[in-house]
Amino acid sequence: MDTPAVTASADVDANVDVDVGQVWAWLAEVADPEIPVISIVDLGIVRAVDIDAGAVCVVTITPTYSGCPAMDVIAADIEQALRARGVGQVRIATRLTPAWSTDWMSAVGRVALTRYGIAPPVQQVIDISGLRHGVKRHAIQAPDVACPHCGSHHTRLTSQFGSTPCKALYQCLDCREPFDYFKCH
Repeated sequence: MDTPAVTASADVDANVDVDVGQVWAWLAEVADPEIPVISIVDLGIVRAVDIDAGAVCVVTITPTYSGCPAMDVIAADIEQALRARGVGQVRIATRLTPAWSTDWMSAVGRVALTRYGIAPPVQQVIDISGLRHGVKRHAIQAPDVACPHCGSHHTRLTSQFGSTPCKALYQCLDCREPFDYFKCH
């Protein structure tokens, strides 16, 4: 389900010579407000950039989860970044389907998370489709998450919820450091 544009601007001159590729490059410089070392492009929030018939730059975004409180800040940051570069008309559209997935994160984003001390998502361990179709349930196991500090896989889940709802809290049993793990979804 798509929702109407959340931000529109009609009081500024039309965009002159706005190149979609350049807009993508500018958006790649906009940091996620909750994890400032990863851009909204590398996080996979930006889904599309288009210039419509009225020369309005339309940026389509998808929240990492329904009700994400950072989406208003992200929309404002996008508009501010594009206006600072002379884009006169900007509209932010929010698309809820398909739902955002950690699969949309870039390789650059995953490396940035690790360097920041957050373990990036790993493959899911459970065959969820089998559980939905009445197949014998398997014990839910925490994924094998490497410590972003020392690289050890000798880690344990300490809480399903970390600093934000999309993260879990882990601890490395080798270097003893706690760290967030960006959950797969």
